[in-house]
Amino acid sequence: MLRPEQSRMARAALEWSLEDAAVAAGVSRRTVLRFERYHRDVKPELIAAVRRAYEAAGVRFLDQGADSGAVVPPPLRVPTPR
Repeated sequence: MLRPEQSRMARAALEWSLEDAAVAAGVSRRTVLRFERYHRDVKPELIAAVRRAYEAAGVRFLDQGADSGAVVPPPLRVPTPR
């Protein structure tokens, strides 16, 4: 399950605004904001949608082991020379 601090770290890694995350996940901006502010009434299926959006953009979440809770940003995309 995605945690609020992981959501904030993933958004930062992707340089996404709340609106960007909401659009990518198909949820409201308010849903992302409420989740990241630790409101407990955000539905699990909406949190899962946010996580899937981050993962589709290349973010990886480490859920087990010593690094549990870590967020791995997507690989750096270097433009090809013209």
